[in-house]
Amino acid sequence: MKFWLVLMGVAEVDQLVPLAQHAEACGFHGVTVADHLVMPTKFATKYPYSENGEWFWPIETPWPDPWVTLGVIGGATSRIKLATNIYLAALRDPFTAARAISAVDAFAPGRVLCGVSAGWLKEEYDAVGVPFETRGKRLDELIAVMRKLWTGESVSHAGDIFQFSDVLMRPAPASPIPVLCGGSSPPALRRAARNDGWLGLPMTLADNVAIVERMLALRAEQGLPREGFTPILSLAEPLTPDAVAALDAVGGHLSAMPWLPTPWDVERFTDDGADFRELRVKKDAISRYAERVIARAN
Repeated sequence: MKFWLVLMGVAEVDQLVPLAQHAEACGFHGVTVADHLVMPTKFATKYPYSENGEWFWPIETPWPDPWVTLGVIGGATSRIKLATNIYLAALRDPFTAARAISAVDAFAPGRVLCGVSAGWLKEEYDAVGVPFETRGKRLDELIAVMRKLWTGESVSHAGDIFQFSDVLMRPAPASPIPVLCGGSSPPALRRAARNDGWLGLPMTLADNVAIVERMLALRAEQGLPREGFTPILSLAEPLTPDAVAALDAVGGHLSAMPWLPTPWDVERFTDDGADFRELRVKKDAISRYAERVIARAN
């Protein structure tokens, strides 16, 4: 089984590179970083993934550009995969997004995965001036345009949102960049099934497996292969040997942020009273996770 370290919500930006390096040394398959383009300070939208509608990170949390961040991490590591979970691509234009992603791939070839989602924070869309109500349609078309641009050839596009003729973008990725999609609504799951993988939400083993099997069935209906579809999942229960077998059976990877208290904690990897702002505390939690979970699973 492959494991991903989640670097979401790390306020200490100077720690991101040493954390990724430590994760690589501890056997993690990849790291993920999250994204907000701008954070509204006044909002009415509820966070859809917690029972009380509140998010679990301070509003002052920094959100460095994910592709700049992954480029820096890629230059400081040699093997670990680099992914966004998630990138709010629909808040950008496809040219800006495609170029940023392909630039990271140029310096870390074959290590980049693009994880996207339509997002949930209406006020963020309002601030940027992008219609929130059509964000899913915009994201679908943006993915199609990025895939064209990543060929490195002269391409044109005549869509409902984007139109252009005879442009090219280089450097082009040496191999196709996988596009994974987040979200749990029916349109989001269909989008993930059409693309290269799903970025899951914290849920039980049974729910994780059921959703992935549904997406694999959707792929089969569209004539798409089971191979090449990567679900990166979050398990809101202990990882038992039976759970490992069940997740392996659907090709599931597992993500974790071992030091950060979240509403879905099932096991702690920090000492009581530890200050998880400290680099040492985070690195110790990564090491413990590797010893207790990764080594046991593999």
